[in-house]
Amino acid sequence: MTALPIVALTAPIHPEAHARLAQAAEVRTATDGSPDALRAVVREAQGLIVRNHLPEDIFDHAPHLRYVVRHGVGLDMIPVAQATARRIVVANLPGSNTAAVVEYCLSAMLHLRRNLVGMDARLRSDGWAPARAMADGGTELQGAVCGIVGLGAIGSQLATVVQALGMRVVGLTRRPQALPPGVKAVDKQTLMQTADVIVLCCPLTPETRGMIDAQSLAWAKPHALLINAARGPVIDTPAVIDALAQGRLGGAAMDVHDVQPLPADAAVLAAPRLLLTPHVAGTTATSMRRMSEGAVDDMLRLLRGDAPSHPVNTF
Repeated sequence: MTALPIVALTAPIHPEAHARLAQAAEVRTATDGSPDALRAVVREAQGLIVRNHLPEDIFDHAPHLRYVVRHGVGLDMIPVAQATARRIVVANLPGSNTAAVVEYCLSAMLHLRRNLVGMDARLRSDGWAPARAMADGGTELQGAVCGIVGLGAIGSQLATVVQALGMRVVGLTRRPQALPPGVKAVDKQTLMQTADVIVLCCPLTPETRGMIDAQSLAWAKPHALLINAARGPVIDTPAVIDALAQGRLGGAAMDVHDVQPLPADAAVLAAPRLLLTPHVAGTTATSMRRMSEGAVDDMLRLLRGDAPSHPVNTF
């Protein structure tokens, strides 16, 4: 009897997708997301489905590995160059969490503009009149300018949604010729000076690392909101904290962080007007199922010798 191929998971996937994969492979799940646990789980694997950051030396510990599928979109979790050098196929799932991230960005805008959570707390603690008075400080999105950095699948869909709410959209992208309808291409300084809401949807690259720095924030309107749904290092976190503390930025939402998980003494935990979430913009029950099903579909294709739906590297 031929042994089944071994497919490693860096973290659990949707149970129905797991069961389907287990019909064609022996599935092994890492005990946790630590580098040592990830190195251990890939030791005998031919395939790997990735939900955690892989250590840079992961492939030194995976002599049989041939296929890597990202459970999602972002490739900064995978040392792609090292995989390519070893002729390991890497694939990802563009669009698999687009709706979830777009809805997160919209939720963050509404949270920061209307403060319904704070109003609820005030109503419960202080009563009707103090809570009702908080509504006077709320502002609408209609008529405001949304500046989107990164106009890929997520940024483009967000542009469509916010335009439907009556916002005007400016965008910063490497491909201004491919902007969606209604979006005006601008440079970084113009975007920062123009936007009432700044949303980061770009990948982490050498060009985007630290792009929202003290100078960028100095250009921003003092009431502007900053939403980071990209990667933590895209912003200079101390500069954002300082701008919030000094009243030079109206508010911010950070779903991604320089260090994850956030340490208990992280400075962002004490920053004012800051919505913090633990890297969940793309995570809903719906998107998790979609990503798991897509990752298993691609892994099964690869195990059969077929091409994945969205190959990342070429040989």
